[in-house]
Amino acid sequence: MACHLESDAHPMELLSLVYRHYRWPFVIITLLSLLSALLGIGVIAFINERLITSVDEPLWVLGQLIGLILLLLLITLGSQLALTTLGHHFVYNLRGKLLKQVLDTDVERLRDIGQAPLLASLSKDIASITLAFVRLPELVQGSILTLGASLYLIWLSASMFMVTAIWVVVTLVLGWMMVQRVYHHLKLVRGAEDRLYQDYQAIIDGSRELMLNRQRAQALYEDQYEPNAREFREHVIRADTYHLSAVNWSNIMMLGAIGLAFFLANTLGWANNQIAATFALTLLFLRTPMLQAIGALPTLIAAQVAFDKVRALALAEHRPDFPAQKAAQPWQTLTLEEVSFAYQGRESERSGFAVGPLSLTLTRGDQVFLIGGNGSGKSTLAMLLTGLYRPVSGRIRLDGKPVEDQEAYRQLFSAIFTDFYLFDRLLGPQGVDSRDIDEWLTRLNMGSKLQLDGDRILDIRLSQGQRKRVALLLAIAEQRDIMLFDEWAADQDPQFRRIFYQVLLPRLREMGKTVVAISHDDHYFALADRLLEMRSGQLHELGSAERAALSDVVGRLNQHEEAAGV
Repeated sequence: MACHLESDAHPMELLSLVYRHYRWPFVIITLLSLLSALLGIGVIAFINERLITSVDEPLWVLGQLIGLILLLLLITLGSQLALTTLGHHFVYNLRGKLLKQVLDTDVERLRDIGQAPLLASLSKDIASITLAFVRLPELVQGSILTLGASLYLIWLSASMFMVTAIWVVVTLVLGWMMVQRVYHHLKLVRGAEDRLYQDYQAIIDGSRELMLNRQRAQALYEDQYEPNAREFREHVIRADTYHLSAVNWSNIMMLGAIGLAFFLANTLGWANNQIAATFALTLLFLRTPMLQAIGALPTLIAAQVAFDKVRALALAEHRPDFPAQKAAQPWQTLTLEEVSFAYQGRESERSGFAVGPLSLTLTRGDQVFLIGGNGSGKSTLAMLLTGLYRPVSGRIRLDGKPVEDQEAYRQLFSAIFTDFYLFDRLLGPQGVDSRDIDEWLTRLNMGSKLQLDGDRILDIRLSQGQRKRVALLLAIAEQRDIMLFDEWAADQDPQFRRIFYQVLLPRLREMGKTVVAISHDDHYFALADRLLEMRSGQLHELGSAERAALSDVVGRLNQHEEAAGV
């Protein structure tokens, strides 16, 4: 069952969410908790009626007491375990929902969010919610028990209960005011924690550069990490201070309430000693569950902060299932028609950069090279072409028809980006063709370097050039019509770079693949069917005269390098 994060935030949202998604199990567990509270009050009443004064048949009375205590233990433990189990089912569904939302969210939005907040939500926020459900039974049990005990005390002496209740309410209100300060500082802790995750990521991912440049390492440690760590420490200390103050205040004031009960009974004569003793016994019985309930509040508040953080990610709407992939439709032409895109939002590192309007038509079987300087918009064009970015204006058409189903359109593409992630499993629409895999293992010179167990690669700890070859193998297995390579040959040695352009790309043409290769390898521009250039966000196709002039420039540069002995 899916778990949604709708509605306004409030401290009891965990209970309301569980109730909405597990209504009947929650009602049954609540009834068990109520029965547990009634049994607890029953034990106190039994002691008040049968044990405060001397009794006949002591063994029989003792047996009844032991039976009531064992029954109370069984029902209390059962209700708490049931609520904890229900909570963990909720957390399990919440974790799966959050991960599915990440999978369904557009790449553009994920880049705006950043890796650190996503990792923090999937790890820290889910852990906070899990911990809250561990403590949730204490809150539920303490609340129900307090309600039941209050009704019993009113029945004994309404006047003594009113005065005692005012004392306890003042105690709890002041305690709750301290807990509110806990909430405030935990919220600030969570923000500092996001920044610490970014520092950890920079230190781990940039370990080589930081080892070479100790000045940079010192600046990162002293100017970024330490201020964030100090801020985290200060808010944690303040949160713990308010929490401990609330617990100790409540604990000591509950003892004061017992003294108040005896004062009202004995000094003012409001009740006899038996009722005063019952008040004292009940307050002693309530002290632990009430304090546990107060102690559970910070974890529930931390969980609420976690809910707020997850909600603030603004991920895609939850869809519980993966839609069945449609077979790629036959096509002959793919057209970008006056397509534009602009990076927006303060979180984007390229905020303000725009490309387009771009117009381009690809014909099935084309081998197109895309060139351009750094920051010219090549990678943005690649993201638009593959459907990973949605254009802000213009249309994409297949054989003249506008693309309406973005997910189906993406099924046309396999892509290897410069910052690619290497998976360890070969996947194809109808499984993996072992003959194709064997052929490409040989062509990629990886037959002796990869160990396969069915469709799984056992070890992908390889050099960057070899990892790109494995990425190409995975792309071949996907059997897509269009293959996009973003500087694929940049990490290959000169010999294999030549093989890529002169042997592998022609083989892909034989297989009917359309290839779009982002490249700076000017030695091989002549092998492209078409040569496109991005410049300041605008796309231009080089004609035969421009290609010839470019070849002359490249040739003269090569001769100059050879003459200089480069």
